[in-house]
Amino acid sequence: MSRWLCCLLLACANSYAAPAIENASAPQVERNALMAQLQEVRHTVADRTSELLSTAMSFLGVPYRRGGNDADVGFDCSGFVRAAFQQAQGLLLPRRAAEQAAATEIIDKKDLQPGDLVFFNTMRRAFSHVGIYLGEGKFIHAPRAGAQVRVESMHASYWQRRFNGARRVAGLDEPIATAVQLDRQ
Repeated sequence: MSRWLCCLLLACANSYAAPAIENASAPQVERNALMAQLQEVRHTVADRTSELLSTAMSFLGVPYRRGGNDADVGFDCSGFVRAAFQQAQGLLLPRRAAEQAAATEIIDKKDLQPGDLVFFNTMRRAFSHVGIYLGEGKFIHAPRAGAQVRVESMHASYWQRRFNGARRVAGLDEPIATAVQLDRQ
């Protein structure tokens, strides 16, 4: 393509876009820019969540090992959650389930989204077990000695009776909070 033709196409493209910007009000332009930014943030969060869930699912079948935090030797519940977040997102969560609960944002059970943490009282103390919520009432976890990382239903009576709470890892939704703050200005 000749240089002249490239310049002509570029000039036509620029002149076509200019009236749309000139005719739009400043608040509309800002709103459109904010919506574009929010859409990008949503895609980023969805990609990060998808990566987390894919990583967690790649650990299916890894044996339980008390104190374990490596797929080669096995996981306990908090070691599994910690490894999934570290490998998928580079976030280093605390080592124990109760510490993970304390370091994350409390959310209502009805607000659970894939990638959130779900906690259970399995040892007569709060937050003694943790898993990663997958959606539709399912979670993935390293359950107990003699078992392997697996997916289970939170609707099973055992888990319903022991449910302690839900938490969200702040690093997953920080970009959304930033976008919402921009919207309020």
